[in-house]
Amino acid sequence: MNMEHLHGGSSAFTLRTPVAPSIPLVCDSPHSGTTYPDDFGHAVPRALLRAAEDTHVEALWQAAPDVGATLLAAHFPRSYIDANRTLDDLDPELLDAPWPTPLAPSEKTRLGYGLIWRNVNATTPIYARKLPVAEVQRRITRCYQPYHTALATAIEQTHARFGAVWHLNLHSMPNNAYERLQIQNTHPLADFVLGDRDGTTCEPAFVDLVERELKARGYTVARNDPYKGVQLIAHIGQPGRQRHSMQVEIRRPIYMDETSRERNAQFGTVQRDLTGVLQAIACYLRDHSAVRQEC
Repeated sequence: MNMEHLHGGSSAFTLRTPVAPSIPLVCDSPHSGTTYPDDFGHAVPRALLRAAEDTHVEALWQAAPDVGATLLAAHFPRSYIDANRTLDDLDPELLDAPWPTPLAPSEKTRLGYGLIWRNVNATTPIYARKLPVAEVQRRITRCYQPYHTALATAIEQTHARFGAVWHLNLHSMPNNAYERLQIQNTHPLADFVLGDRDGTTCEPAFVDLVERELKARGYTVARNDPYKGVQLIAHIGQPGRQRHSMQVEIRRPIYMDETSRERNAQFGTVQRDLTGVLQAIACYLRDHSAVRQEC
């Protein structure tokens, strides 16, 4: 079943529920949205803003409901409001007046990529204006809160049903990720980066499984380098309570053209490979939950 949440005439997300016997897996793609609201008021070309998108990620993982998982995908763009940040991770210099509650800007905000992005890259500001407090609050109400409510509901319902939940937070990364993050490195960016905040948000066996399945299909895999995971997996991942959360980053050139944002010739292959990874995950979770089925 597909479900679109409508608020103020615009859709904040699509929620796809299992079409096979359910497993305790929830997948979400918070940055694949491509619907740019009319009130964005940005001062840079749309093409520059699109570089922030995890374009097509929800399509790469579209088989999740077919193996019994829930799949949530945002429609709003990450550069408009970032669902993978906390509500207090906001740059006060962006605003035309004081924020009504205390703020705690993070290192991401210092770089220009907080709850509301300041820059599209290291040298290009998104806005030629200060943002009214009420405008930012509307973005939170219309986009951020509905998305987080849908994800929290899926996590809680799955945990209540199975006594455990596994969560995949799905992203893509630019080929120049190290440069963008201002990190000096001596090795190439991996095809996939699995983030578990240095082993704190997910059971090791699950991370091992996903790494093994990706490597078996010919991909290079790194852990927590350069992405460890941010707000969503930090909040959801509580292994001691049988809540396991992992971020998965895919290097964009393996499935799309970073300039045009179009799917490349390898898109179908990557999509099929990730379907195979999802099938392996489903077998693993059936062995670790109340659902017993032949794999």
